[in-house]
Amino acid sequence: MNVRRSLAAALAVGSLFLGAACAGDDLDDEAADDETTSAAPTDKGAVSISGQSFPEAALVAAMYDELLTNAGYDTDVKLVDTRDAYMATFPGSIDVVPEYVGGIVNFLNSKANGDNAEPFVAGDGAELADQGQALLDDAGITLLDQSAATDTNAFFVTKEYSESEGVTKLSDLSGKSVVLAAAPDCEGRLDCAGGLTDTYGIKITKVLPLGFASDQTYQSVLDGESQLGLTSTTDGTLDSQGLVVLEDDKQIQPAQNLVPAVSSDFLEEHSDVADVLNGLMAALTTEKLTELNGRIAVDRETPEDVAHAFLQEAGLL
Repeated sequence: MNVRRSLAAALAVGSLFLGAACAGDDLDDEAADDETTSAAPTDKGAVSISGQSFPEAALVAAMYDELLTNAGYDTDVKLVDTRDAYMATFPGSIDVVPEYVGGIVNFLNSKANGDNAEPFVAGDGAELADQGQALLDDAGITLLDQSAATDTNAFFVTKEYSESEGVTKLSDLSGKSVVLAAAPDCEGRLDCAGGLTDTYGIKITKVLPLGFASDQTYQSVLDGESQLGLTSTTDGTLDSQGLVVLEDDKQIQPAQNLVPAVSSDFLEEHSDVADVLNGLMAALTTEKLTELNGRIAVDRETPEDVAHAFLQEAGLL
């Protein structure tokens, strides 16, 4: 915008003072260049952002992207299907990831202590981060400020199934055989298929790797191919599709506050990133996140457009 205003001003001056000396034109050009240069953000170098590709993660990654670009960074965003995929190179070739506190802490716990390691299950995000601090330090990862916005795994059935089977909470499925449509990494995880089996006694006959809160997962449950599907507690699309979340009455889900995870080495060299992303965390709430998710999934707006509108509304741009 500054470049366009400067160019418009130069043209206007030229038309009014057509007979002005060339020296005067040169001064005007220099002034316009000075204005453009002073308004441009400082080049702070490259930052690599990754994360999962489901709609909410894509939304938050788009927010990170725009905020860091606005702060003067040259951003590169690559989203992948699962946490395992980006954690293979984070930290390292990846600098920043939109994360969930329980998700990343328990991922590091399983990586360090095996898949059967007792998970961290604190319901409070700060306490959960404290429990996993040694793991984060060993991995070279720093968690910035946690948001009040939280989003845990949730499991849904059709309203018809809920009513006909008398199922309103996950414990109502104890002893029942079901097919689960979920993310590819759900099988065996204690906050996903593993917990449904071990804690709730649900007989999962098959896990269909159709994605987290994906159209394929919704459709599989709606068509009866699966009885149970994986989504999140901020999914704003379920009611309109005739789907309902079952209560996690035995609380297998740890606290999942949104939190920026940053390479500790990168943060040491670029400490201003914390101020940029902490402001976003302070502005987000669970209610707002649910609303924004609905605009993507129901209204079919792009994550980038929804992110931009929210950042402007929140005064972050």
